[in-house]
Amino acid sequence: MGIGMGYHRLLTHRGYRTPKWIEYFLATCGTLSLEGGPIFWVATHRVHHQLTDRDGDPHTPHDGGWWAHAGWILLGDALHHETALMARYAPDLSKDRFHVLLSKYHYVPLIVVGLALLAWGGWACVMWGIFLRVTLGLHATWLVNSATHMWGSKRFPTRDESRNNWWVALLTGGEGWHNNHHAHPVSVRHGLAWWEFDLNYYGIWLLEKLGLAPAR
Repeated sequence: MGIGMGYHRLLTHRGYRTPKWIEYFLATCGTLSLEGGPIFWVATHRVHHQLTDRDGDPHTPHDGGWWAHAGWILLGDALHHETALMARYAPDLSKDRFHVLLSKYHYVPLIVVGLALLAWGGWACVMWGIFLRVTLGLHATWLVNSATHMWGSKRFPTRDESRNNWWVALLTGGEGWHNNHHAHPVSVRHGLAWWEFDLNYYGIWLLEKLGLAPAR
């Protein structure tokens, strides 16, 4: 929810609108993935869309499958983007005080949740609710960067290697319909066929039905 509905479809592509309290809530949920703050995530993803599978793409499989999956974040310079670059690719968020503070202290919500789990259920809850959850979540997100640019089908003739991959879609709530997304990046719906399961879209649809997320 935090990554798919929040960081990706709302903050990066602005495919739908919400009241600010929902936007801030989803952004805070995004920090619980340990994928960085909203400004870093959004700027990196916008660079990816601008330079997909070309020089400058931070995580293209053209530089190797492992690099696209985890090497770019572990060994590359993605974590050291200059402030000017962040402001260039995420000017909307860079002007929002909440997103600036959340990006600066993006680790705080995860620490708070970890302490709450420790108090509630001990270290077993921390291991399941923080360490295992974050590890699985990271690899699921990274599969969108790697697997969906290597394996799957192309419905649309995009000028990149994006693919629709059903098993990545199941693991990520619909983010694996990646060729659909690259063909229509602003669309809140990634699963375009009835059988393309897209949990993140269903969440946005529910918000829309409640009058909280009027789609474009």
